[in-house]
Amino acid sequence: MVKIKACCGKRDSGQRETPPQSVVPFSREGKWTRSLPLRKRVSLSIAIIAMVNSTQQHGQSNASSEGPLADSLSNPGSSIEEFHTRASVYEWSPETQGIIFSSISYGIILTLIPSGYLAGIFGAKQMLGAGLLISSLLTLFTPLAADFGVALVIVIRTVQGMAQGMAWTGQFTIWTKWAPPLERSKLTSIAGSGAALGSFIILCVGGLISQALGWPFIFYIFGSIGCVCCLLWFTVIYDDPVHHPCISIREKEHIMSSLAHQSSSPRRSVPIKAMARCLPLWAIFMGFFSHFWLCTIIITYLPTYISSVLHVNIRDSGVLSSLPFIAASSCTILGGQLADFLLSRDLRLITVRKLFSSLGLLLPSLCAVALPFVASSYMTTIILLILIPGTSNLCDSGFIINTLDIAPRYASFLMGLSRGFGLIAGIISSTATGFLISQDSVSGWRNVFFLSAAVNMFGLVFYITFGQAEIQDWAKERPITRL
Repeated sequence: MVKIKACCGKRDSGQRETPPQSVVPFSREGKWTRSLPLRKRVSLSIAIIAMVNSTQQHGQSNASSEGPLADSLSNPGSSIEEFHTRASVYEWSPETQGIIFSSISYGIILTLIPSGYLAGIFGAKQMLGAGLLISSLLTLFTPLAADFGVALVIVIRTVQGMAQGMAWTGQFTIWTKWAPPLERSKLTSIAGSGAALGSFIILCVGGLISQALGWPFIFYIFGSIGCVCCLLWFTVIYDDPVHHPCISIREKEHIMSSLAHQSSSPRRSVPIKAMARCLPLWAIFMGFFSHFWLCTIIITYLPTYISSVLHVNIRDSGVLSSLPFIAASSCTILGGQLADFLLSRDLRLITVRKLFSSLGLLLPSLCAVALPFVASSYMTTIILLILIPGTSNLCDSGFIINTLDIAPRYASFLMGLSRGFGLIAGIISSTATGFLISQDSVSGWRNVFFLSAAVNMFGLVFYITFGQAEIQDWAKERPITRL
């Protein structure tokens, strides 16, 4: 069982108080729910290798021939192998695939702001649970939607994005009521690692499922798991410790007393004009834009790239595609530990932020530029693909958390806004990748990686030039004078 140390006061006996431990299982539940949205997002990335008839990609862009279900009904004696062979019936061009991949980001953007408002009305538990449940149910209907045409798939993916936007916003509201401030970083990092865990699971297992049962079962199995997890969420999770029926009195007092020491300054209007003129804030936005550009391509197109360039089957493609996310999870943890160590050595905060931002944008760019030149080497290609998301996650100790430095009062709002810039980058990069590789596979992938490196370099130069770590004037607490 993972143990989290709390910085509590000492007892009269002089011994440190042992912190309650049920918030750790809560963080594990958060970790699992964090993995659910990304598992549904990545499901299509691995399944589309089997869904699309690669020999006819340059035909009709969104046509689909008669599905395997109809053939099976007309010929009950058909074998499972024949079913799998006829499962690849969709003639979706790379351009169409890019639009399908990016459609989920449209939905997330639509619900980032309103879901935060609705969470305050209906409760974060209901918002997050409803988002996960809707996304899971739509995952179950994805194979059926594909038979009706690409337009319905795009609609379902967009609505899935809206549901995932609800879940993403709701989690932060829950943590503010459950995680003591001095334990919040560790608890949220445990939950946050679920994103990489979700990608690893779906990519590693998805290829095996597709080869053994057929690609529709990727959506059926993970959609069903999502529904079961949602039932557990509604059963065992509560909005705050006050209403939890099983929490001990000691634990409840520990959490509530810890939260009582938080700053409770009155809400004030957000200084939009001052934010719009703040170059250090725009440096963070450009960092998010650059970071998400390449990360979205890796998350979305990695199985396709491995399958088309290395010419491996869907099972091996899934296993190989899952490896980079182990590196990503490890580098996130190691990067955070190293950043804390450097700060403990009295290195300036802005120096640490710019150092890890530079590593997180420069190193993956170098790996991406090198990829087209080593395509003939199986091992070198895999190593570079593992290094790209691993080194990219060093940004988590750079500009990703820089809003906590320059505007802690508005950190939640600015994190949502920063993620919005990242989602816009993901929409553009997914769509652009589809168009580029549709022209010519070899030159298309080369242009994709060169363009990604150029975007990263732009974000890096902008952040190095304008990034700061001091609290901005518009974000400082101002004493209230009473007459």
